[in-house]
Amino acid sequence: MCRQDLKVSTIERRGRVADIRMLRWMCGHTKRDKIRNETIWDKVGCGSDSCGEKDAGSEAEMARACEEEICRCPGKRCERLAVDGLRRGGGRLACKVFDNMKKEAASIKIQTKLRGHLARKSYTGLKINVIALQTGIRATAARKEFRYKRQTKAAINIQAHWHGHRAFSYYKKLIIASIVTQCRWRGRVAKKELRKLKMASRETGALKEAKDKLEKQVEELTWRLQLEKRLRTDLEEAKSQEIAKLKNTLEDAHSKVDQTNALLIKERETAQKAIEEATSIVEEKPVLVEDTEKIDALNAEVENLKVLLQSEKQRADDSERKRAESQESSEEKHKKLEETERKVQQFQESMSRLEEKLTNIESENKVLRQQALTMAQNNKLLSGRSRSSIQRTESSTRNSVDLHSTSFSRESAEVEGRPQKSLNDKQQEYQDLIIRCIAQHLGFSKGRPVAACIIYKCLRQWRSFEVERTSIFDRVIQTIGQAIETQDNNDMLAYWLSNASTLLLLLQRTLKAGGAAGMTPQHRRSSSASLFGRMTQSFRGTPQGVNISLIDGDSAGGVDTLRQVEAKYPALLFKQQLTAYVEKIYGMIRDNLKKEISPLLGLCIQAPRISRASLLKGTTARTLANAAAQEILIAHWQGIVKSLANFLNLLKANHVPPFLVRKVFTQVFSFINVQLFNSLLLRRECCSFSNGEYVKTGLAELEHWCYKATDEYTGLAWEELKHIRQAIGFLVIHQKPKKTLDEISHDLCPVLSIQQLYRISTMYWDDKYGTHSLSSDVIANMRVLMTEDSNNAVSNSFLLDDDSSIPFSIDDLSKSMDQIDIADIEPPPLIRENSGFSFLLPRAD
Repeated sequence: MCRQDLKVSTIERRGRVADIRMLRWMCGHTKRDKIRNETIWDKVGCGSDSCGEKDAGSEAEMARACEEEICRCPGKRCERLAVDGLRRGGGRLACKVFDNMKKEAASIKIQTKLRGHLARKSYTGLKINVIALQTGIRATAARKEFRYKRQTKAAINIQAHWHGHRAFSYYKKLIIASIVTQCRWRGRVAKKELRKLKMASRETGALKEAKDKLEKQVEELTWRLQLEKRLRTDLEEAKSQEIAKLKNTLEDAHSKVDQTNALLIKERETAQKAIEEATSIVEEKPVLVEDTEKIDALNAEVENLKVLLQSEKQRADDSERKRAESQESSEEKHKKLEETERKVQQFQESMSRLEEKLTNIESENKVLRQQALTMAQNNKLLSGRSRSSIQRTESSTRNSVDLHSTSFSRESAEVEGRPQKSLNDKQQEYQDLIIRCIAQHLGFSKGRPVAACIIYKCLRQWRSFEVERTSIFDRVIQTIGQAIETQDNNDMLAYWLSNASTLLLLLQRTLKAGGAAGMTPQHRRSSSASLFGRMTQSFRGTPQGVNISLIDGDSAGGVDTLRQVEAKYPALLFKQQLTAYVEKIYGMIRDNLKKEISPLLGLCIQAPRISRASLLKGTTARTLANAAAQEILIAHWQGIVKSLANFLNLLKANHVPPFLVRKVFTQVFSFINVQLFNSLLLRRECCSFSNGEYVKTGLAELEHWCYKATDEYTGLAWEELKHIRQAIGFLVIHQKPKKTLDEISHDLCPVLSIQQLYRISTMYWDDKYGTHSLSSDVIANMRVLMTEDSNNAVSNSFLLDDDSSIPFSIDDLSKSMDQIDIADIEPPPLIRENSGFSFLLPRAD
């Protein structure tokens, strides 16, 4: 727009210049015309003055009119008027008008330039002022905005820190309160559990001592009972005979006393008569010496009879006392006999319970055998029926005339066979996928083994417990067997012990042996000698009549609930195999721990000689040297404690049931007790005072570890060391010669036998203070008691035996473990995206 305006103004300016030139040209002509007109006016006779005045007035009026018109009509119109005026008014007027126009144009230009300059100057100043003002205002607004943002940010930081501090303090208080609550609750539960365990240990002991041991005990007790009855009858007969003899002797004594009394009375009467007769004739006849001697003899005989009577009375009292003692002993034996009968009754009750369990196991095995035979017979029958049906169809096809019906039957058989084959292939694919999944280390979810829960869910969903033939059980067992081939990998063993025990618990609470009605086997199946012999039997095949809903994941049946189902032969056999694997893995873990601590046990029974010599210095050695020697002394014990702690952490990390952990450490502590105690009894250099102090220090380390590990994982393991603890207590006790046999056998060492006490007391030697062992009387009494018990004692009866049996049953394991919730177990990524395992996904409530 500015450029267009500039062009228009330039064109107008050029037009005005052309007009001005035209006016100038016209002015030149007017001047010449004026001169010519003046000459004309002079000729006419008009004076120049008058005419001039007249012309001047008219010209002035015309000029004024032109100026007014010019003022009213500026620009081009003025120029036109000027031209018109010049045309009308003449040259002078045109010159004046032109001069006025020039002046007007100059003044307009000057005014325009000045006004433009002033306007530009004022505009420039105003612009500078406005820019400065805007800059200041904007800077102030920016500072205010920046200050507001800083304040907002600082306030947000302060609020965030305050909210975080408040939430963290509340969280810490909540954690402390929850820990205190959990500790108190766990302590209460632990006390209840300890009370139950103590009551259970006081009542019966372990059920795993099995039928043969109980039968032996019952046989022994019955034999003892019969022996006691026989001894009692013999004793009663002997006592009755002795009492009869004593009564006879007493009667004889009484008869003799009566006879002597009668004889004495007669003698007294005769003597009295003789004395009376003698007094009457004393003066007449002198007393004969023979009568006096006879009286003396009679008196002596009377005295003898009195002594004999006194002795008979004493003998009668003795016999009466013996009879009372024998009666008391018979009453005591009668009480013992009643107690023995009560124990026999208790053992018979326990035997009856064990027999019931045994009958249940036998019925289960019978069901397994019958189902195995039935399966074999069914296979034979199916093969025979298939052959006969094939023959019948061939004959029918030969004899039939309708070819269309035969072709239709073949097509229908093919159509029915295709879905079954595809279904079996799909089932096999799912089994391969689940086997590949459990072969990996799936870990744990909230303390629950993922592999065991997934296996159980899949078996329940596929109805594998209720089918006659399946291969999934065999493949799961093979996977577990391949995983535990490396017996030195304790981490893998603990992982599979946790999974196998959890899966076995789920099976124990789910499966029940069904009846075998209508299945009378014609041949008895040859059973294997052991459970691992039965593991070689395979139950391969595909389940018949499998529904497609079992594969696609119909979870409406409640897979997460432990509903009991009637198990078939493969499921029961799988349960037995899984039980055997649990026992095998348990034994492998226990034996690995024993192997690890066995080299250290040989070093723990006897203190190192250098350390013992440094300890013998007593107060002469410096404190630092004693501390270093003490650390060297307990280094082997600390190695054992470290091994136990590592194993405990390993079992905790793999969430092995605390019941199995307690059993492992109980048997390991029993092994430690046997090794240390037998070494103490077989090596004389170990039965010293200083060595007793060394072993006592090590036992204190073990006790401290048991306290730190808590009773939840150690249980009664510390009680298994009672033999070595009491033996070490005997070695380090002072003033042994003053101790009696009763104090030692009942107060100090109630668990140790007389043979063991005799062995320790005879092998004891004090290398620190030079004191002596027990007194010779106590040792002699021990020797007498040992000779009395020599009939029942066997060679090396003072040594202990290590029990390597499995100290628990499946019922004990099932009772010790809580209910397992498998509803919210997250499946691994390998099968999570597979639609066939959608039932494994946790369902929202």
